[in-house]
Amino acid sequence: MDVSVVVPTKDRPEKLKRCLRGLRSQAAEIVVADDGSSAGQVVAGIVAGAGGRLVRLEGRGPAAARNAGVRAACGKVVCFTDDDCEPEAGWAEALARPILAGEALATAGRTRVAAGASAADRAWQAIADYLQSTGANPGSPSPGFAPTCNLACSRQLLLDLPFDESFPAAAGEDRDWSARAAARGAGPGLAPDAVVVHRPELSAAGFLRQQYRYGRGAASFRARDASRRLGSPSFYAGLLRAGFSAGFAPGALVLAAQLATAAGALAAPGRAGC
Repeated sequence: MDVSVVVPTKDRPEKLKRCLRGLRSQAAEIVVADDGSSAGQVVAGIVAGAGGRLVRLEGRGPAAARNAGVRAACGKVVCFTDDDCEPEAGWAEALARPILAGEALATAGRTRVAAGASAADRAWQAIADYLQSTGANPGSPSPGFAPTCNLACSRQLLLDLPFDESFPAAAGEDRDWSARAAARGAGPGLAPDAVVVHRPELSAAGFLRQQYRYGRGAASFRARDASRRLGSPSFYAGLLRAGFSAGFAPGALVLAAQLATAAGALAAPGRAGC
């Protein structure tokens, strides 16, 4: 196959099952990188039932899981999604098409939350959409940003520019990879027809814990390159407007998230900012 899909997972077998149902209709090889799930045999059965290939790691983090999946993949193009996502029909084809045509080295699609999503899920989506939409702007604090739940790259680019495995958690490793890709002229272009439905199913408390973790990841992101700076006041004002455009409750959570990320950044080694 010309296209492979890599799905990192850990301890979310039911979500993984739902994700793989959405991938079975895609014209792509499926590679699942299980990063040490406690129910490993259950995960293995789910992957086998979906006709996928399984790669096992032992708790090394999502960056390492993606890299292991890339090494195992056979496709010229590797698409990434997460186990809490459901790709829509034609997703992998739409995401890979510009890369196979030689028009891009990387692409990113559109992500949306499910109908009836919680305020926390909508707040997460508002932040991700805003970072993605402003990633190409001069001075963006997240240059070239694209969520790794809806990203495709040439396999060769990923072998040359792997995810930084020193990021231990799902926090900052995607921003770091996007920034490095953008710096070498390989920032993801938009593939608007490539859509995934994201179901993080966050509570308000879970969302704020996540944002605290993101703050720690942001500190690591900035510590790796002195040119990575905080956004301007207008950037953060735009972020808040994006949050409140999704509703009062998501907007209030986006505001609270800025405090949580700042706290996480201040608690991280090096105190490099958020």
